[in-house]
Order: sequence, then structure tokens, then C-alpha cells
Amino acid sequence: MSNNILQVVSPVDGSKYVERPYHTNNQIDSILTQAVTAQRDWRQTSLDDRKTIMKLFVKLFTDNSETISKELSWQMGRPIQYAPGEISGTEERALGMIDLAENALQDIQIEKKGGFNRFIRREPLGIIFVVPAWNYPYLIAANTVVPALLAGNAVILKHSAQTPLCAERFYEAFKKAGLPDGLFQFLHLTHDSTAKVVKDNRIDFVAFTGSVSGGHTIQKIASERFIGVGLELGGKDPAYVRSDANLDFAIENLVDGAFFNSGQSCCGIERIYVHENHFSSFVDGFVDLTNQYILGNPLEQATTLGPMAKLSGVNLVKNHIEQAKSSGAKTLIDWDQFEGQELGPHYIPPQVLINVNHNMGVMMEESFGPVVGIMPVKNDAEAIHLMNDSPFGLTASIWSENEDESITIANQIETGTCFMNRCDYLDPYLSWVGVKDSGRGCSLSQVGFEQLTRPKSYHLRNNTK
Repeated sequence: MSNNILQVVSPVDGSKYVERPYHTNNQIDSILTQAVTAQRDWRQTSLDDRKTIMKLFVKLFTDNSETISKELSWQMGRPIQYAPGEISGTEERALGMIDLAENALQDIQIEKKGGFNRFIRREPLGIIFVVPAWNYPYLIAANTVVPALLAGNAVILKHSAQTPLCAERFYEAFKKAGLPDGLFQFLHLTHDSTAKVVKDNRIDFVAFTGSVSGGHTIQKIASERFIGVGLELGGKDPAYVRSDANLDFAIENLVDGAFFNSGQSCCGIERIYVHENHFSSFVDGFVDLTNQYILGNPLEQATTLGPMAKLSGVNLVKNHIEQAKSSGAKTLIDWDQFEGQELGPHYIPPQVLINVNHNMGVMMEESFGPVVGIMPVKNDAEAIHLMNDSPFGLTASIWSENEDESITIANQIETGTCFMNRCDYLDPYLSWVGVKDSGRGCSLSQVGFEQLTRPKSYHLRNNTK
């Protein structure tokens, strides 16, 4: 393979699915120049006109759902029966941000003072460089792309090398929607070229989603300049099943939260703490439901668990399982019953572990795959301690029939989002933010517009005769 060619190996069958030439330095320079020129006019365009184009973009994008869904399955292994959900989810997020834009971007009026007009206006930053991950490639990109354009910025999208077609599909829909040339462009880049773009003086903000190590690299590169960086770096998200939980409901939703997308979700459930009164019943129900997954070719409708996107991810999950077993953990899922393993090395069955503790990597390090550890706890205090005993803090879920008690617990958990009786979901009207090694910055919600704009104060004195 040429060093100048991006090549996508499909986890479906190990075949070469996509090839694209990397953009050259001259092409990168031209695209950045176009973006600067286009953004000067776009920032003067009314919000109503921007919203009209964005709504048409959403329609055109979703109209192509069947093609996009199939490409998604080939690029990263999502089962075809679930792939359209990403398209509808992207629609939901985009329309939510369009709905929020008016309030998010309106002037902030200051209390009147004789002879003065004072207000704060939110101005676009300029050029936003978006570097999303492959696991939810459209949803993650939309979190920044849509509000950035609504706010008057131009966007350069450098998508994951696993899912380059996602950038191209966005580009096609924007072009058909009538977005002026240069406002949304994409780049296929090497790591070195990506670093050069971050360093380029024409870039005004970087939104990165990926690993902790990748976040450190982006932050280090960007630190040479005075620009903002949004970092969404994953998690080791916990769930706590209280003594008053609806057990069947919790089992059903937590199994899905742990294994949807083959566990390749930054906010997927990776560790579960269950009140000791329910532990045996919960584990039995969890295992029974997990055993019902069908591991297989994601292009077949019957498949409910597809391949993992990367062999490195498969190896990490297997290592976490083996390390835990060597330290006394017990595996509860018999992998021999899952026939899909013969399809190739990307295909790995789900696994449930008990007799686990926080000395094990599977309970402390991000596994990002179909494995979950379950521990019994005596009370809320022990659950809170264990949930907080993590370098990550993206989401946490509480399973209880008591909202007041759940809020009391949530107030003590070090995390960006707290759920009650749901998990692994992003609401576009709520902020998406992590603490600790889960990153920094905020996307989605009205608050998400703040990192894509800068406040500008107007202090106007009216002289009277």
C-alpha cells in the first residue's frame, strides 16, 4: 500500500473496502484559504437563512439513509438492522441544534443604564477543525459540525481513517442543500498532516473525539497557539442497580447499554454495581439475555452483534478478560455457542465477568468492547465510592424507582452526565461533557454553542443635547 493512500479494511470480511488519496499540502492550503474567504460572507448571513440551509441538509442526508447505512456496516461493522438508527439519530441531533440556535446565539442584554446601550454578542470563531471518531461517525461529527455552521463558522472535517466516506456523505448533502462553497470541506489526512492543520493560523478551534493518548497529542500540538480545544476522550461508564430498581427493566437496558455496537461506545456500560440483595437474580437475568445475541455478518438482518472495527480492539478485550481470569474473575458466557466467530478475527462474542475488583484492568481501563464486569455492593455509599474510583467521568446511570434518592446520589458522582433508568444516550438538548480523563469542553445543548463562539461586548454611549 502506498504511503499516499488511505485504505479502509472492512471488519466484515477483512477486504479492502475504500481507498482514497491523502490530501497534499497544496490541496490543504487551498481548502483552508477557501474556508477563510467563505466564512467572511457566511458570518454576515442571517441565522434564518443559515437554518433554512441546515434543515435542507438534514432532509437530503436522511433521504440517503439506505446507502449510508450499508456503507456504515461495511466500514465499521454495525449490524445493518441498527445502522439506520445512526441516521435518524443524526437527524434528531441536528434538528435539536437548529431549534436551540435562536436562543443560544441571541444578544445578551445588560440592565439599562441611563445614556448607554450595553449588550454582549456571540461571534463565530472562524474555522472549526473537527476530528471525530469512527464508532458513531455521523453522530459525533454532527455534534460540532451543525452548531458550528449555525453559529457562522466554516468547518473542516477530518474523519477517522476507518470511516472516510462519512465526511464525503456530509459534503454531498451540504452541497445539494446550497451551502456556499468553502464553508464545509473535508480532508483525508495522515497524523503528520493533521498536526500541521492544527498548527495552521487559519484554524480557530479544534474538536477532537478519540483516545486519551490522542487527546494529549492534540492538546500538546494546539498548546503552541492560543486556540480552544474540545476533547471527548471516552469513558469507563458505571451503572448502579439499587435495591429498589425494577430488575427486569434494568437488565434489559443494561445488556443493551453494554453490548450495543459491540461495546464500542464511549458512554457504553463497562462496569455494573448491583445491590447485594439483587446480585444473583440480576446476574442470572443478565447472562440469559446476553446469550441471546446473534454474532454474525452485520449485513444480515438477523445479526445483533457484529464484528469489532479494529483487531487492536479485539486484542485489548481479550487481554482484559484473560488478565481478570488470572486474578480470580469468573467468565459466565460460553463462547463456544457463538457460531459467528468463524467469520474472521474481528468477530468476538460478548463476555460477562463476576468476582471482579478494581485491581483489574477490566474494571479500571477503557475496554471499548463487548465485555462487562459486575460487582455486588452493600449500599449507596459503597456504590458511589466505586463509581468515582476511576480515571474517567463521562456518564453514570442509576437504576431506581426513587428520583429524589437518585438525584442525591448523582450529586456525589464525578461525571458529566447522570442518568436514571436509562443509559448510553445523548439528548441534543442536554450538554455533552466529560470530567477527568474523559476530556474537557462541551458539545450539544444551548451551552454547546459557547465553545464555538466568542463573546463580544458592545458599550454604546448616547450623547444627548
